[in-house]
Amino acid sequence: MRIGIYGTGGAGGHFGARLATAGEDVVFIARGEHLRALQDHGLTLAAPGGTATLPIPAVGDPGEAELAAGDVVVLAMKGQHTEGALDDLRPAAPDGVAVVCAQNGVENERKALRSFADVYGVSVMLPATHLEPGVVITNSAGKTGLLDLGRYPDGVDATATAVAGALEGASFASEARADIMRWKYRKLLMNLGNAIEAVCGPVGRAGELFTLVLDEGVAALAAAGIDPVTSEEDQARRGDLLRMRPAEGRRREGGSSWQSLVRGTGSIEADFLNGEIVLLGRLHGVPTPANALFQRLANQAAAEGRPPGFLSPDEVLARL
Repeated sequence: MRIGIYGTGGAGGHFGARLATAGEDVVFIARGEHLRALQDHGLTLAAPGGTATLPIPAVGDPGEAELAAGDVVVLAMKGQHTEGALDDLRPAAPDGVAVVCAQNGVENERKALRSFADVYGVSVMLPATHLEPGVVITNSAGKTGLLDLGRYPDGVDATATAVAGALEGASFASEARADIMRWKYRKLLMNLGNAIEAVCGPVGRAGELFTLVLDEGVAALAAAGIDPVTSEEDQARRGDLLRMRPAEGRRREGGSSWQSLVRGTGSIEADFLNGEIVLLGRLHGVPTPANALFQRLANQAAAEGRPPGFLSPDEVLARL
């Protein structure tokens, strides 16, 4: 089983580095300056246990990865880039290639299933940072991530079991789960704070604003008849598997949306996180003003090149 990591930022770079170190056959599919750094110098992974530079093969297009039946492609890009990635993957992936969506949100699997018969979802708990080409920082000691997965829309098969086994053998905690989307919907609720962190900085994530977006999210899922795992189930699964530690003296500063603004990428994932709740609210008659505001503010910040924390929580509350 060859594993193509398509999207090699914080999460994808970390997946690939750990899998390659464990002896799996890995190829990165990347772009731009990050691709050039990977090809010229390899991937540098900084972790609490030390730093290593790994010469993992990297290509700029799925067609160069020489995929074959039985291979697995892990989608690890942000949700706003999934459609373009699938457009490039379709002509390069023969029948029998499995697509694993190791991404936040719940829309990526549905998009992939239009083109690929074997699609899998992953609930990603992985504290990784990617701010410069060729470098990924991870801040968890012991298990370096929690990556449960299952077939989409439900079920477990030999591929799910094999991928979970490969991840488990590569420093991650991973189980194959028949109800993986229930876990991904719980992660979606947690990710509603990503836009708050981007707009207000980390200080805003733990306060009243998160309570507002979370309450809207819970109400929208209930109205849609969606039953995520409970927060108690999620906490029991996570336990103390992820133990946060500095890497090269650096603690993790912010999550994936925060990192998008720091890097000035011009886009952010809010449409597929807060925007998912807004969509469900509009479909099922549930007001979601806080999520709609953060979706709009995060998109504006990305388009205008604003840094994280450009508004205070009080300023956002006044707008609400």
